[in-house]
Amino acid sequence: MTPGNNGASTPEDDDPFGYLYADGQANGAQPPSGGYGYPNSVNRVRPVGTRQYGQQTFAAQAPPQGAYGQPSAHYAAPETLPGATTTHSPQPGHGGRGGGRGRGPNTKGLLIGAVAVVAAVVIGIGVAMIGGDDDDKGGNQADSTPTQAQNSTEPSPSGSESAKDEVKLPSIDAKALRLDGGAVPASDIKGAQADGGVYVAGFNAVGAKVTWTVNGIKEAGTYRLYARYGIPGADADATLVVNGKAASRPLNMRNFGNTPKDDWEKGWQTTWANVNLSEGTNTIEVACNEGNQCNANLDQFWLAEETGA
Repeated sequence: MTPGNNGASTPEDDDPFGYLYADGQANGAQPPSGGYGYPNSVNRVRPVGTRQYGQQTFAAQAPPQGAYGQPSAHYAAPETLPGATTTHSPQPGHGGRGGGRGRGPNTKGLLIGAVAVVAAVVIGIGVAMIGGDDDDKGGNQADSTPTQAQNSTEPSPSGSESAKDEVKLPSIDAKALRLDGGAVPASDIKGAQADGGVYVAGFNAVGAKVTWTVNGIKEAGTYRLYARYGIPGADADATLVVNGKAASRPLNMRNFGNTPKDDWEKGWQTTWANVNLSEGTNTIEVACNEGNQCNANLDQFWLAEETGA
């Protein structure tokens, strides 16, 4: 068979649009009038079905045969039957693809909303960055390296520190004391904290004494007199005289540290006693009198507020 003549029409040759083509017309294809476009084509008309419109069922009515493409006066569309739901073609401006400009989603509103969200996020990030910079500056200021000016000059004392310095009580090194009765300065034993390591030696004889003239006492009262001394691992004591009046108890210079006997270098220790001072200038004497054990070296003296202990 030739491509243009396959004999009797077969189902696969039933082209309903064959009349539109030159080869179909050559084979006698005609516009459809109940069957397919080719003569003697297999009629595959299915039984007439039914359509659902609302709650009623109507048999589909085939339009009467007539001229192709011309409506029949006796044909009524199922949509026009009583009880059928009427469908409307899309109207211009109400959506639909063929009815003019469709309304569609409100893309303009969505775009505006998206822009507003982005702007809010950008503003929030900017504010956070500005606040973070301030926090960093505040946080790094304490840890920052001092400037050259700060390194080259000492900070000035505050008012409270100045006041503290003003009420600081006097102190004295051994070489600034007045020495009598055989007491002499020395520096051969190490460990003295007085300036130059100078201490008072020769105090182990009756009549030896040191005198400290104390100036600048702001208020009369009881104070503590601290004394740093050195002993050869054995207890010692001395008579304490304040403003010409001897104290009822001696200045105790015991071996509180249990240092080795005859080891002067390891025997440096500290003791204290209460003294009553007047406002202004006072005189404090430490003397080796009869009954005292004065085998000691004297290093420093200083005053402190009485704590009541």
